[in-house]
Amino acid sequence: MKLTAKKWVEQAQYDLETARAMLSSGRYLYVLFCCQQAVEKALKASIVERSEESPPRIHSLPRLAQICDLNPEEERLTFLAGLSAFYMQTRYPEEIEAVGAKITREKAEAALHQTEETLTWLFSMLK
Repeated sequence: MKLTAKKWVEQAQYDLETARAMLSSGRYLYVLFCCQQAVEKALKASIVERSEESPPRIHSLPRLAQICDLNPEEERLTFLAGLSAFYMQTRYPEEIEAVGAKITREKAEAALHQTEETLTWLFSMLK
């Protein structure tokens, strides 16, 4: 694995661990945010590994998967699209409150589980 890709993988793993910590602390919005970040960084690792180019500075997980030419199955693509919504370009209190109020522990746990599965899938292609 290329050194730059390895660094993206390490950051993805760090974000996954942070998502787990946020679940334990009851900060469910940040579970999803960290899951989004972990998958984004894993996809960027894939881009770096497959090319000599730096990954684009975008946050759309389906678009990053497309750039990687991964063609995920429909269920995973739906998950990526949903998780993309939790990237926070702006962090205004009213937006955080509105989004955060809708996230239950169950939703956060499910997202974390799907993120773990997605990362396993992505990392398996990097070895």
